[in-house]
Amino acid sequence: MRNGCCRCCNDGYEGVPVSDGRTTYAQLGDERLDHRFKGLPPDAEGMTVGAFAAERRDLFTGGFTTPVLALSAESVAHNLALLETYAERHGLAFAPHGKTSMSPQLFARQLAHGAWGITAAVPHQVRVYRAFGIERIFLANELVDAVALRRLAAELNRDPAFRFLCYVDSVRGVELMDEALRAAGATRPVEVVVELGAGEGARTGARTEADCAAVADAVAAVTTLRLTGVAGYEGEVPGADGPSVRGWLRRLTSLAADFDAAGRFAGAREIVISAGGSAWFDAVADVFAEIPELSLPVCKLLRSGAYVSHDDGHYRHLTPFNRVPEEGALHAGFRLWAQVVSRPSATQAFVNAGKRDAAYDLDLPEAQVVRDARSGEIRPAAGITVTGLSDQHGWLTTTPEAELEVGDWVGMGLSHPCTSFDKWQLIPLVEADGTVTDLIRTFF
Repeated sequence: MRNGCCRCCNDGYEGVPVSDGRTTYAQLGDERLDHRFKGLPPDAEGMTVGAFAAERRDLFTGGFTTPVLALSAESVAHNLALLETYAERHGLAFAPHGKTSMSPQLFARQLAHGAWGITAAVPHQVRVYRAFGIERIFLANELVDAVALRRLAAELNRDPAFRFLCYVDSVRGVELMDEALRAAGATRPVEVVVELGAGEGARTGARTEADCAAVADAVAAVTTLRLTGVAGYEGEVPGADGPSVRGWLRRLTSLAADFDAAGRFAGAREIVISAGGSAWFDAVADVFAEIPELSLPVCKLLRSGAYVSHDDGHYRHLTPFNRVPEEGALHAGFRLWAQVVSRPSATQAFVNAGKRDAAYDLDLPEAQVVRDARSGEIRPAAGITVTGLSDQHGWLTTTPEAELEVGDWVGMGLSHPCTSFDKWQLIPLVEADGTVTDLIRTFF
């Protein structure tokens, strides 16, 4: 257990504490399978998720239809354990970004592996987290919508155990938050962290230290907010490389020290300093280790989220573990299976998965293996390249060495977990031998 966070179950649906009247993880197992969920066996119609998972069907012979996205059970378990030990080794609290998977089952496992809480990006995600009783939420974004703030105030008033933090980056934003929270009758101040922008032309965040101080002054002038720390996202540093990212991170930690010396964190229980996407968490660990002693305990909060499934493209190339291999390695978890439906020439083939099924915003899928329709043998996808995607077709280019015919299944690796999860409402969790042990529910 890290930072006082309650541990949930490692897997399955039992043992996860939730508030009265909220959705329970057991209820996910009670959901009925029907036409809403693609790729699942037709004969599973009407079964509950829990009953189906208990059958432990084989992905290839158990009636699944293509395209079907599979998530490796072994990879998920490995990745969860690796980031837990990484955070512990470097003295970091960990609030993985839930936008990656939007899967409460995976959130439960992340919490079980020591996560401090779960990071969100928008109010809808907060609502999903609260539906499943997540008690610590870090909203890595500004929140100025009056309706969402009214709902937040009600949640904070109702549940003393609920802790919520979010960004602020403008005086106007503070004014809007204060107005909405006062109108909602908020009885607990909302904890906020000033977001330091990553540079000119980057994304959100106050651009200079003086701008950050002005925002902090605005927070101090109202009773509905409490300044708790500073935060930002190093992945937006223009032309990001090791020196520029570390330079920005040192600006962030210096801002926290300056705010502390000026007494700006009065009333806070701790000072939260937060950064960390999935490409530079090694730099975050290095610079956060340099933070001097401050007047309050410091919560060094990492927010990386893509690790849970990792990928075979974007993050395979960007992961910090490429720079620090002695720390371990993440394992790609996704494989999209599609069937060859057309082989019009010796150099071309088409599978029945396209943009509606595969992430394609950063890289095309990568053909990895072929399951022979005649023998069931799985072999490397030698000489097979995915060269394009239509809505419902994948375009394959083949060389003479490719063994491929109509009916074969092609297993493809994917790039960018965030846009892989969001195309599937139920994802089979599959062991290395093909056994489906669970169905992972997403809520995008």
